[in-house]
Amino acid sequence: MVRVPLTPEERQRGERFGALLRRARGERSMIEVAAAAGLSAETLRKIETGRAPTPAFFTVAALAAALGLSLDELAAACAEGPNAAAEFRRAG
Repeated sequence: MVRVPLTPEERQRGERFGALLRRARGERSMIEVAAAAGLSAETLRKIETGRAPTPAFFTVAALAAALGLSLDELAAACAEGPNAAAEFRRAG
């Protein structure tokens, strides 16, 4: 099965999502958050750096729960534009 390449917009959304996760993680270590979400630290690293821009729904849900974020907040922050993640964290 061949995977369709991601569009530039999909890649940018993945980068916004990764930036949002990094901000939400704050001072917590990547290992701590990954363990709380039931993921490997490498998986979280790939998501945060945009190398895995389209994580599975249950991965996103687990990260949201570990970071105390709602899925609605995550979706809105990642879909709105390049500054949405920063604005979301200032408002939250």
